[in-house]
Amino acid sequence: MFRRGLRIVIVILAIALAAAAILLWRDPYSLVRAEFARQRVSAGLSKESVVVGDHRWVYAYSDDAPANAPTVVMLHGFTGSKENWYLVAQRLRGHYRLLVPDLPGWGESQRIAGADYGFAAQSARVAAFIDAIGGKQHGVVLLGHSMGGGIAALAAARYPRDVARVGLIDAAGVRFADNRFGEQVLAGHNPFAVSDAQTLERYLGTVFVDARVRPAMPWPGADIYISHRRGEAAFEQGVLDRIGRGPESFLPGEEAAKIHQPALLLWCRQDAVIDASALDLYARQIPQASRVLLDGCGHMSVMEKPDAVAQAVTTLIEQGQPRR
Repeated sequence: MFRRGLRIVIVILAIALAAAAILLWRDPYSLVRAEFARQRVSAGLSKESVVVGDHRWVYAYSDDAPANAPTVVMLHGFTGSKENWYLVAQRLRGHYRLLVPDLPGWGESQRIAGADYGFAAQSARVAAFIDAIGGKQHGVVLLGHSMGGGIAALAAARYPRDVARVGLIDAAGVRFADNRFGEQVLAGHNPFAVSDAQTLERYLGTVFVDARVRPAMPWPGADIYISHRRGEAAFEQGVLDRIGRGPESFLPGEEAAKIHQPALLLWCRQDAVIDASALDLYARQIPQASRVLLDGCGHMSVMEKPDAVAQAVTTLIEQGQPRR
C-alpha cells in the first residue's frame, strides 16, 4: 500500500514538473511573474485589474486600513513596475488604503501601439484612475518615483481635486546637474537598455548603491529577464525620447509651482540617475514641501531605504502643510 501511494505521488510530481517545463518553454517570463506574485503575497497585497478610458490597468492593493484612512497611490519609474514599491507598501499596509498600479504601457497593464506615454498623457490617465478606483473622499496621497515622480508632479499641479498630497521620490522632470546618465539621454541613448549580461550589470550598478538589496537573478532568471528587456527596447526608447529630451522633458518642474498641496521631496545623495540637485530645483517650485536627503542609497530609494521612505510618507500624511 505504501509503495503504491509513493508511486502515485511520484507520478503526480512528474506530471507537475512536466507541465511547469512546458509552461516555461512556452512563456519563459512566467518565471519572473511567479516571483513577482510571491513578492506581492509576502507584502500582504492582492491584485486586481480595471479598465479606465482606453487602457486596462493591473494593480496591487490593500484595503486593510481604518475606515477613514487616506488612499496612497504609488507610481513606478521608467523601466520599472508596481513591484518596485512592495517593500514600502508592506510598511504602510494596515495604516492606509494602498493602490500600486503598473502604469499604462508598463508591466502587466495594457499597452496600445502608437499611444502617447509621456508625462502629460500619463498624468491625465492617473487622474482618471483615481476617479475610477475611488478614495478621494478621504484624500489621495500620490507618490511617484523617478518617471512616476514627474507624472505625479504634473497630476498634482493639473488635477488638484484628485490629489490631496504628493510625494516626489527621486523624481524626473527638472534639468538637474549634468551626470553621465543625463548626458547619455540627451545624446539620444537609453542608459537603462539591457541586451546582455554586461548591460544588465551596468543597469543594476547604475540604479543601486547597496549591493545587498539588488534583485537576485539566479539562472535562468537573468537570461529570461535579458530576453524580455531586449523585446522592450523600442518601447523604452520611444518613451525616453519623449520624457528625457522631448518638449515635455521639464514640464513637471515647470508646472510644479502650481502645487499647493502638502508635499514631500525625497532623494538619495548617491543617486546616479536623477542627480540630487533635482531636489532643490523642485523645492524652489514647491516651497512648502518637506525635504529628505538620504545617504547610502542610489536611485532605487524605495527598495534600498524602504523604512526611511515609509516614515517620510507617514510624516507627509500626518504633518504635511499646504502652501500658505
